[in-house]
Amino acid sequence: MKQFALDDRLNADTFPVMSLGLCDLRLMNDQRWPWLILIPRRPDLTELFDLTPLDQTMLTFESDMVAKALKNVTGCDKINTGALGNIVRQLHCHVIARNEGDAGWPGPVWGHGVRVTYSESDAQSLIGKIRNAL
Repeated sequence: MKQFALDDRLNADTFPVMSLGLCDLRLMNDQRWPWLILIPRRPDLTELFDLTPLDQTMLTFESDMVAKALKNVTGCDKINTGALGNIVRQLHCHVIARNEGDAGWPGPVWGHGVRVTYSESDAQSLIGKIRNAL
């Protein structure tokens, strides 16, 4: 049986936050938007429908929980969620805090401008707040 392995690009572009029941939760290294990623710890999945019905339910539960925590921590105007996978095929879901007037408002965050990376201390501070909210 094949083991779960995190895609190298997701690993390089994110900070670990915590493990949930189904997913690894990670913070995207782009401070323009507080941006979390849920990655189900299942090997060789690319689509939401590749999950079992139980795992689909767990992913829905975890993304709802993460979205509420992110909104509480950031006080954002809107939470955007999505699972695209056009570049990184490994199944993962984005949960992004958006505010009117942010760097890409009202458009999508993908392909907008140049990433602004977190300092280690700023990333760990936000991660701590997210962990406490969860």
